[in-house]
Amino acid sequence: MKRRHFALPLLIGALMASGLAFAQQAVKLTLGHGAAPGNPRHEAAVKFADTVKAKTNGRYEIQVAHSAQLGDDAAMVTALRSGSLDISANSQGAMANVVPEYAALGLPFLFADIQKAWQLLDGPIGEDLSKRTAAKGMVVLGYWDNGIRHVTNSKRPIKAPADVKGLKLRTPPDAMTMDIMQALGADAQQIKFSELYVALQQGVVDGQENPLTNISSAKLYEVQKYLSLTGHKYETNPFVMSKRSWDKLSPADQKVFTEAAAEATQVQRKLSKEADEKLVAELKGKGIQIDTVDRKAFAEATKSVYTKWAAGPAGDFVKRVVQQAQ
Repeated sequence: MKRRHFALPLLIGALMASGLAFAQQAVKLTLGHGAAPGNPRHEAAVKFADTVKAKTNGRYEIQVAHSAQLGDDAAMVTALRSGSLDISANSQGAMANVVPEYAALGLPFLFADIQKAWQLLDGPIGEDLSKRTAAKGMVVLGYWDNGIRHVTNSKRPIKAPADVKGLKLRTPPDAMTMDIMQALGADAQQIKFSELYVALQQGVVDGQENPLTNISSAKLYEVQKYLSLTGHKYETNPFVMSKRSWDKLSPADQKVFTEAAAEATQVQRKLSKEADEKLVAELKGKGIQIDTVDRKAFAEATKSVYTKWAAGPAGDFVKRVVQQAQ
């Protein structure tokens, strides 16, 4: 009997310890994006994951899946809305396919500088986009930066709009980008970013357009001869969470995720701006020819894009963005 009484507390203690261990098991979430390691998007995603883990004492572990391991941006948006993916640092184009108003941010030559774009996103326009995004099953945690986009190609230097005419240029499946390239006379073709290097290498397309960070991290300079600093459009990377995953968080944990996202957003923007400032020299050192362009001529050549989008379904929002960007 004594041995039974002695064993009972041990048994209870073992059960309690087992239950405590079970209770402390981390909730595992997945964050997907399409950028390569070294890209500011990936570095900020890792920062976010580390911050959430630290602030929750390990109760949440966020696995970061980079380089489109979980599919392209459009596939990840679909997964976010269904709840099969928790978080994504996604692309403006893919988000615009669900929330068309995102496309307005990419109107050609809209922002005088990148700070103006951030100011707009951190104000009423960003709040409006956040509400529209929530209605589509995604919660905006922050607006990350995908920089100013430029054109590369393997055929000839581009300095004036006429130099673009006839080139086969890859664009993402983004209506605004396609409209800009077509207005300049390019043959716009859609190819997944993960397949772009090989498409350029094999001559499927002559060139493409991307921010400098993507051109560098994806090593596109290895298969392109010319880089033209067109600066034709700005893009944000909406940092979003599935509403289904968000709703499972307690209010206290939602606050933690929001705070961690704010920290990661500042890190991402800083890294993106720094990268843009140094990459021109770095890319030149990689052997790609860099040319400046007649920006006024390009802006004039793409005016038809404004007319088209102002008359479209998101026309009122487009007009608000243009007004506040100036």
